[in-house]
Amino acid sequence: MSAQPAAQEMAGAITKAVEKLEKPSVPYLPQQILLAEADARFNGTIRQPLIGFGERLAMFWANHFAVAISKSEECHILAGAFEREAIRPHVFGRFSDMLLAVETHPAMLGYLDNQQSIGPNSKANGNKKRGLNENLARETLELHTLGVNGGYTQTDVTTLAKIITGWTVARAEGKLGTPGTFVFNAGAHEPGDQTLLGLTYADNGVGQGREALRDLARHPATAQHIATKLVRHFIADVPPPALVQTVSATFTKTDGDLSAVYRALLGSEEAWNPTLAKVRSPQEFMAALLRASGETPKPNVILGTLTAMGQPFWAPAGPNGFADTADVWASSESLSMRMDVASMIANAVPPQVDPRRFVSDSLGPLLSNETLQAVSRAETRNQGFAIAYLSPEFQRR
Repeated sequence: MSAQPAAQEMAGAITKAVEKLEKPSVPYLPQQILLAEADARFNGTIRQPLIGFGERLAMFWANHFAVAISKSEECHILAGAFEREAIRPHVFGRFSDMLLAVETHPAMLGYLDNQQSIGPNSKANGNKKRGLNENLARETLELHTLGVNGGYTQTDVTTLAKIITGWTVARAEGKLGTPGTFVFNAGAHEPGDQTLLGLTYADNGVGQGREALRDLARHPATAQHIATKLVRHFIADVPPPALVQTVSATFTKTDGDLSAVYRALLGSEEAWNPTLAKVRSPQEFMAALLRASGETPKPNVILGTLTAMGQPFWAPAGPNGFADTADVWASSESLSMRMDVASMIANAVPPQVDPRRFVSDSLGPLLSNETLQAVSRAETRNQGFAIAYLSPEFQRR
């Protein structure tokens, strides 16, 4: 901590990120919505202990089915609605229902450009100057269901893209439906039966895509892919193969009943191993900081801090979302930035709070003698809090 004054450049990154959020003199509606969403999340739901596991699951699935506010104004506005409408209602339900809700949500359709995809032989492509956009189809197979090693081919990508042509968002004029909602544009849909992964789907309009998604949700590769990601997120960076197989088998046996899948995960010995194996991501670290300290920063400060730590809120670099392993979040640069964030929160703690009592109450049985001694020997009270926030027990879960 003695090197902290030398970290002013790193601390400045937080200030710059916050200033960037505050810069517009006239409120920018998409950003105002994002600030309200961040305030509701970090100064609201994460402070309710009884819904902790559900919140963790919502964060997991929102990252699995990632969209980015940087894509467009529409995505900027819709990211929060996407999580509430497509993710949260299905967190404890069936994966197939969540998958259909995700792939038909305006946020995902806009993020992966499916409204630009036109069947090559559709009525809407009479002049033959337009064609398929394969973004949504590719990510549905590669990221959302089967996984990169799931056994699909480029032909399958093209076929799925044809199957979901016509899946779009009603525009302002309302010709196809209520503006801003999912609609099926039959005129843009590629006509004819389609064969995907060896199964043939009859040309029955929007039903063709729905049936294809239901089968993708039931595919053995999807069970393996989802099980691997869940075990990696909750258990260890290198998922234990036996546990992955147990969770995958439960996924298949229950037809994607996610509640049953979670029970299989939590019923394992590995889930209750006291070793703190996972490094908290910046978003998890921020949630832990705010829950432990009781601080309620302004949402622009929260967003700026997350950006400075490398995990801007709802803004991954690509549709694969943010990484979930220590090699990304435990780099020297990342840890240096966390030191600045820890100091910022430590400086706001009320003077009557003792850091030794705080670290004991916050970490409970996880508290090691080494961490307690380091906090007790701190030169200043604020330094004691910063050490507590930067301890292995606080950085890991």
